Amino acid sequence: MNEFRASERAMQVVPWRGAALLLCCVCLCAGVEKDCVLGKVGEPVLLPCLYPALSIFLNFSIEWRKYDKVVFRSLWDEDGNVETWSVNHVRIPTDAPLTGNFSLELPSAHPKHDRSQYRLFLLSGENQSAPLCTMCLRIAASFRTPEVKKEHTEENDESTYLCHSSGGYPEPVVYWLINNSQEPPDGSVRTQVEALPDSHLYNITSQLTVNIPKDATVSCTIKNPSMNETLTSKYGASPNPVEWQASHGMWIFSTVLCVVVAIMVIAGVYYQIHLDRINKRRKKEYEEPQRGRRYQWKQAAEAMMPEQVETDV
Repeated sequence: MNEFRASERAMQVVPWRGAALLLCCVCLCAGVEKDCVLGKVGEPVLLPCLYPALSIFLNFSIEWRKYDKVVFRSLWDEDGNVETWSVNHVRIPTDAPLTGNFSLELPSAHPKHDRSQYRLFLLSGENQSAPLCTMCLRIAASFRTPEVKKEHTEENDESTYLCHSSGGYPEPVVYWLINNSQEPPDGSVRTQVEALPDSHLYNITSQLTVNIPKDATVSCTIKNPSMNETLTSKYGASPNPVEWQASHGMWIFSTVLCVVVAIMVIAGVYYQIHLDRINKRRKKEYEEPQRGRRYQWKQAAEAMMPEQVETDV
């Protein structure tokens, strides 16, 4: 907070320059409309704001405000010195005056920031401009794939199914289908949504109680429009999630086994080829000296034979 007050005392702007800058910014923001940015829980989120016209001015300050609360302030003087103050480590690019990029970066999106409004102001002495940028922030998080299971009850020949998912935001839409097309009767579905106290994320449990044939298929769908996300799980004639996971695991095991066997076969063939080449080279090396010895023996035998002398008889 002391840095914040120091920044206020440090602002000394030439009146005509400050007035010209404010007039320029008011003209630029006249056509600006509100826009919303989607932030995913736990990830950084950027609120874009581009004003290249500010790069030609010196000795000015800007403020980002969440509603009426200041969350970031920065002052640039004529010597290029910068003084900044922020809440929760929010920031803007360090070269903002040169590029005109005054986008605000929040280090981590949180559900408590949902539907917040952020505005950027230019300050000159006791004066301030109209909002240069106005952005609204929407927060969302993906739900886990729902799990559907059947409770074994024999009351009134009715069957009870439970659908559960967790870790998403905002509150989703849940609906059931019977045999992929039939909507359940009125009053057969009860849905409970629980907000976790620390993370503000939602856990959801939906119960379907209905009288249907044993071979019928029921599906539970959780729709999160903010994430453009639709997750569906089924129970019944088609494999349930446990069976699907088992078959999927067996398929992965079979694939890996086939790959390992293929690698072993290729390695065996390569090794056999390598042995054949070694054997041929050794055989060749053995045969060449043998040929040389036979030639030497032949020459020696010819030398030892007596020469035939011709006579007149």
